[in-house]
Amino acid sequence: MSRAALGRRFGAFALVLPLLAFLLVFFVWPLVTILSEAVSDPSVSRTLPRTVEAIRAWDRESLPSEEVGAALVEDLRESTDDQALGDVVRRLNSAKSGFRTLMARTRSAVEETAGPVDLVAVDRRWGDVAFWTAIANAASPYTDRNLLAAVDLERDAAGAIRRVPPSESANLTILTRTFAIAGSVTGLCILLGLPYAMLVASVSGWMRSALLAAVLLPLWTSILVRTAAWYILLQDQGLVNDALRAVGIGAFPLIFNRAGVVIAMTHVLLPFMVLPIYSVLLSIPRNLMPAAASLGANPVRAFLRVLLPLTLRGVASGALLVFMSAIGYYITPALIGGPRDQMISLVIAFYATGTANWGMAAALGIVLLVITLALYAVYGRLSATGTARI
Repeated sequence: MSRAALGRRFGAFALVLPLLAFLLVFFVWPLVTILSEAVSDPSVSRTLPRTVEAIRAWDRESLPSEEVGAALVEDLRESTDDQALGDVVRRLNSAKSGFRTLMARTRSAVEETAGPVDLVAVDRRWGDVAFWTAIANAASPYTDRNLLAAVDLERDAAGAIRRVPPSESANLTILTRTFAIAGSVTGLCILLGLPYAMLVASVSGWMRSALLAAVLLPLWTSILVRTAAWYILLQDQGLVNDALRAVGIGAFPLIFNRAGVVIAMTHVLLPFMVLPIYSVLLSIPRNLMPAAASLGANPVRAFLRVLLPLTLRGVASGALLVFMSAIGYYITPALIGGPRDQMISLVIAFYATGTANWGMAAALGIVLLVITLALYAVYGRLSATGTARI
């Protein structure tokens, strides 16, 4: 390769280097961090290294050997980090209830005794294989526990995957609710966005500009402001119910329920449905509908057989955009919805800020990420197909 060509390639690489750095810092690195948090479980292996090493050869059927108990005693005796030991207790207690009091009692006995300690004499629960099994299962610094728990699954004592009892987790129920709300919002956006986009495409001049400005206005306003506005409008004494009373229909409960959430989210996401449909309508020749009428088709038949099939590409793209955006909503359901209308983003926030369980928060985030990437792949395929046809 000549020096001039090498210089051109180096110059081109230098131009895209800031973009690559931006993607690495703000996209790739956070994704890697989330993935590592979801499968990372180093609390036991870091705080109880001797126990982890000694318990590897255990058959998990009979009680462990005395060497395993001695290793646990030494680890507890040398453990000076109360926070790290607290992480171990929380991890083990989530797998087997009773570890919180068991470890506290055992550590007190270890601190009061200089030599060997009979763990079963300290607490008879050390004679239960289930407690040692919990330590053995948590010994690895990597685990699929959080990923399984994100969809209400777990591993039993034999290592087989099973469904958790309904009373212990509701992640799958909340995920289903999230998809149901996102689907409702997407369907309502289609019902409102398709005729509106057709109206915008059918006019020109200042009327088109005004209609586009009306649908784009939500994008120019903070989502918190929009949600707060709907919080006021949808109240029992709000503008919407006052208008319904004025026309004799009567008031409806529109706040702290599913209806209010769907209405507010539809208002926010409607532009993502209108714009793809509008862009497709602009590419359709205007003489197709008159041509269909000249061949004897009535307006309804011409719409169903000619215009609608050509518009479906924009409808599908808009539906994917709206759905992908809706499944990650947090502020609108939190302010407008009730306890049965909260979406999976609120659960992620609870694990991240309420309980500091970053592993579960990351696992639930990965579930949403996988779904979003799958939908984005479909959207990219539809867009590529549409571009090829044009």
